[in-house]
Amino acid sequence: MIILPSTYLGSVEYFAALAQHGGECVIDTCEHYIKRTERNRARIMTANGVMPLSVHIRNADRPRTPMRDIRIDYSKRWQHLHSVALRSAYGSSPYFEHYAPEIEPFYEKRYEFLLDYNTELTALLLRLGHVGGELKLSDAYVEAAPDDTDMRVKKRESAFVYPEYFQLFSDRLPFAPNLSFIDLLFSEGPSSIDVLRRCRL
Repeated sequence: MIILPSTYLGSVEYFAALAQHGGECVIDTCEHYIKRTERNRARIMTANGVMPLSVHIRNADRPRTPMRDIRIDYSKRWQHLHSVALRSAYGSSPYFEHYAPEIEPFYEKRYEFLLDYNTELTALLLRLGHVGGELKLSDAYVEAAPDDTDMRVKKRESAFVYPEYFQLFSDRLPFAPNLSFIDLLFSEGPSSIDVLRRCRL
């Protein structure tokens, strides 16, 4: 089994796991929320290099809060900032106009819980990327067995082998590995699934 955290605009590695082992993957909804991780953060490529995006949450300093209980904070305009950043970064990418209309509502609608937001956004990206399969969500904390792959813990970057793909600013910037899957989707469109299948986890 592959145990995944809930993620915001999950990484290429995250979607590669779902593409290659979807039936064996489960998203742990009851783990304790961990600050400054992919649970509410993503990395995209811009003309100035890699840029982090963070979903603002309420009571982030409260210890041992289950992921399913984390609420989104709308007191700052993070949705607008993310929408502008995505359009600025990828507006001239080959597939932005094709996919953007379906992604944009996630930067307009308000969700109370981060888990619901992440889950619906991930499901959309799976569909747009033709990854297929249903997301499996746990009803309780998932204890990892010795032969499980636990992707909740940080991080096996050296074990993840990825093929390089076209990135929008490759004429001036080196290839940046393991960005948000949205970077791959806007760049490669329907061919994204082929890149995910060539990754080695």
